[in-house]
Amino acid sequence: MINFLERVRKKGAVVLLAFFCSQGATVLPLKAQSTLRIGAIPDQNPERLNRRYGQLAAELSDKLKVPVRYVPVSNYPAAVSAFRAGSLDFVWFGGLTGVQARLQTPGAQVLAQRAIDEKFQSVFIANTSADLQPISSIDGLKSLKGKRFTFGSESSTSGRLMPQHFLAKAGVIPKQFAGGQAGFSGSHDATIALVQSGSYQAGALNELVWDVAVRNGKVDPTKVKVIWKTPPYVDYHWLARPKLDQRFGKGFTTKLQKAILGLTPTSERQKNILELFAAKRFIPAQESEYQSIEQVGRQLGKIR
Repeated sequence: MINFLERVRKKGAVVLLAFFCSQGATVLPLKAQSTLRIGAIPDQNPERLNRRYGQLAAELSDKLKVPVRYVPVSNYPAAVSAFRAGSLDFVWFGGLTGVQARLQTPGAQVLAQRAIDEKFQSVFIANTSADLQPISSIDGLKSLKGKRFTFGSESSTSGRLMPQHFLAKAGVIPKQFAGGQAGFSGSHDATIALVQSGSYQAGALNELVWDVAVRNGKVDPTKVKVIWKTPPYVDYHWLARPKLDQRFGKGFTTKLQKAILGLTPTSERQKNILELFAAKRFIPAQESEYQSIEQVGRQLGKIR
């Protein structure tokens, strides 16, 4: 077998995926072994995500001296599945999906978060024709009963999990919305568009996406407004697959973490990357910080 593989390499061919059932071992394609595949939950429109992770891939490739490729996925569960299966090596997850991926992938490591992710917040927005007044306390969420309401993705921390958690604290459950259920827009920017158009009277989303949309002139204040901001919670983070050091060399995971933590506005590309992440910097993160997210996820049936 060794001689055969050596002959294949000399010919420059790609080694196909092979399984040695008796040994339980897996041989990945040589190209896959040498390329760091990064990914992310698709929480915004694909154009923005392609710009963000395309530039980050180029930056990491230069810093780490290995090929880095951004691999988009179709939805939040797909990101978790791809990470578990090994199709993605390094992924930007939300709080909930990060916990799900880590629980399904023993040895995965939480490496970093943005400084803002230590105390993240969601906003509840409403169409101005819905006759919803600003809410000053959690109990005020009762005013959403009977309204057409949408979350973002079903697996979003800031667009579903934590908003639903706070609604539950106010005694509001999804079947009390108009139609007997909440909607799911699929992403934060889609939530803005649906509420602004009047398709839904209210919705919940990531505060940062809302702020960026406002700055970019994509929010019409005569049609949609913020009515409440949640208490803070921990959210997004970078998660690395186990055994990256075996593929890329001793200490590679530490180098990867340092490359993320080292992003500063010192070059045009790094400045653009941070702006696309709506971040001033990245800081180290620990698995223990996400215990509260795991607890809420279990309470709402998103983690079993």
